[in-house]
Amino acid sequence: MTRPLRLELDRSARTPLAEQIHGGIRAAIESGVLAPGARLPSWQDLAAQLGVARGTVRSAYEKLSSAQLIVASRASGTHVADRPSLPVRQDKAPDPGSFMEMYQELTAGPAIFQMGVPAQETFPATLLARMRAQAVRIEMSAPAIYPDPRGEPDLRREIAAYLALARGIECAPSQIVVTAGFSGGLGLALRVLGLEQKTAWVEDPGFPFTRHGLALARLSLAPIPVDADGIDVAYGLQHAPDAALAVVTPGQQAPLGSTLSLERRSRLLDWAAQRGAWVIEDDYLSELQLKGRATPALASLDRAGRVIHVGSFSKTVTPALRLGFVVAPAALASRFAEAAACLAPAPGPAVQRAMADFMRDGHYLRHLRRTKRAYAAQADALVKYLRPRTANVAIAGLAAVLRLPDGAPDLPIARDAASFGLAPTALSLWYASQASARPGLLLGVATSPLKRIEASCERLLQIIDRFR
Repeated sequence: MTRPLRLELDRSARTPLAEQIHGGIRAAIESGVLAPGARLPSWQDLAAQLGVARGTVRSAYEKLSSAQLIVASRASGTHVADRPSLPVRQDKAPDPGSFMEMYQELTAGPAIFQMGVPAQETFPATLLARMRAQAVRIEMSAPAIYPDPRGEPDLRREIAAYLALARGIECAPSQIVVTAGFSGGLGLALRVLGLEQKTAWVEDPGFPFTRHGLALARLSLAPIPVDADGIDVAYGLQHAPDAALAVVTPGQQAPLGSTLSLERRSRLLDWAAQRGAWVIEDDYLSELQLKGRATPALASLDRAGRVIHVGSFSKTVTPALRLGFVVAPAALASRFAEAAACLAPAPGPAVQRAMADFMRDGHYLRHLRRTKRAYAAQADALVKYLRPRTANVAIAGLAAVLRLPDGAPDLPIARDAASFGLAPTALSLWYASQASARPGLLLGVATSPLKRIEASCERLLQIIDRFR
């Protein structure tokens, strides 16, 4: 016996009754309420049950039949069509030990001590939201044309002006390409340079995402040690003199915080000029030097056109914008423009126009000044609390480096801390080889609000004690 199909019809709705019947039956089939082979009432019987015209139900059945959701025959009546069962899609967790597992661990949050993100307390959310909303309205009312793949001219002009003032880089807006953050800039540069199968110097320890990105671009990596003067250029010249690329963080080395000395800057630039090699400068903290004025960018000393400067607004404003930029050497500007146009155009115009307004009206520089004051106070508070309890702590850029005894498992400590809302980063992840890695924890300064520092540090020290 055929069970009556229960459908709720809204006779006051604008949706036609035939469409409501079709949608209700389709939803029941797709959700599994009506299994393959289930018998449906004839269109005459269903019309009587629902109190609608027969033609209304017949129209709905015809549409379901055309979609191959039901099958009707004189002999057996109307049935739900047999269809292959589809597996339920589930978000699969990354494989243990995979790059994506590490990526998700390092970018999860928000949490105390998380690295790589700015403070929520200093973020000018209301101001930027208003500017972005206005930019969206302008974008939607403008003619439908393709934007400049290099980025909005207004933003490129503002970036050029900022770089001249704050980073010592003299460049034209035509040399600037707006990208989707630092990773977008790195990918664009590697596409333009075409260095597959070549060797690249990478800082050791250094940003693991950069290292993995270079490997994906099929470069061979030569890890170069880092000390108090930055990357050891002499070591690179001795062990990998034929490298075609060096990727460095000269302003504040990530993660140890040292500034590349003038002598090593000169040697690095001389090597690049003589070898015809390239240097990618990751200016990841821009002007956020907590003590004194930031050192001018490496690109400001480049006279041979071998340095590609990559910056972003992720650490200074928010990574949610996914907004960065590349300053191409003048001789490569057209190639960068071509690569952007064909392979990696700039993000949507609205977010760019909002950032251009934010910079033009002076908000960006004021925001940096306020942020530096807040971060300096938080860094001082971190050191003041930790140093009496452990001597092995120092501020490095926007992180406090907490050294652990040799053999201490920094990765398990970091994972255990996550259950308490803390997100220290294991220092060992930043080394190219785990055999040479030194255990430690990186505590993000920006995400260490003053009122939470003491309790958070105390909890972290308790966790570390459990692993001794």
